[in-house]
Amino acid sequence: MNALTFRTATAADIPDLIELVTSAYRGDASRAGWTTEADLLDGQRVDAAGIAADIQRPRSVILLAERDGVLQACCHIADEEGHGYFGMFAVSPQAQGGGVGKQLMQHAEHFVAGQWHLPTMQMTVIDCRDELIAFYERRGYARTGIKKPFPYGDERFGIPKRDDLQFEILEKPLGAAA
Repeated sequence: MNALTFRTATAADIPDLIELVTSAYRGDASRAGWTTEADLLDGQRVDAAGIAADIQRPRSVILLAERDGVLQACCHIADEEGHGYFGMFAVSPQAQGGGVGKQLMQHAEHFVAGQWHLPTMQMTVIDCRDELIAFYERRGYARTGIKKPFPYGDERFGIPKRDDLQFEILEKPLGAAA
């Protein structure tokens, strides 16, 4: 099996990104992997306009991980208020558990520390996703205790199946060897 290659997304990648992110988080297809949110949310996870905006804005990049030209994973990184933001992290359900996500996270952290010289990386995670939070904690992220409300009523983020969803911010310091 060939090594992963990394590149930044362009507008031409938007349909593949929507398919990948949806397959990792929504519907029955997402149940093939462990990152599914199918029991928490219906509807879309991302849309073309949001992805296009992330690609076009300054100090914002969508990173792609590919193997033999096939998209395996993606993430969005951005400079937000002096720290790196890590989001839209998705690994194909068939590739989950094989180290693809870990490699992409490391690549993203190196990019944020090396290119933008930011001291920390932050992300928001639905706070009841204990297994997912534990995954991030094993990679050096810590719970901050800072909570943000879930955007109920904004279907761009999905249709909640529960009324107790909220986000928690996780943070990791990025050293010179990030």
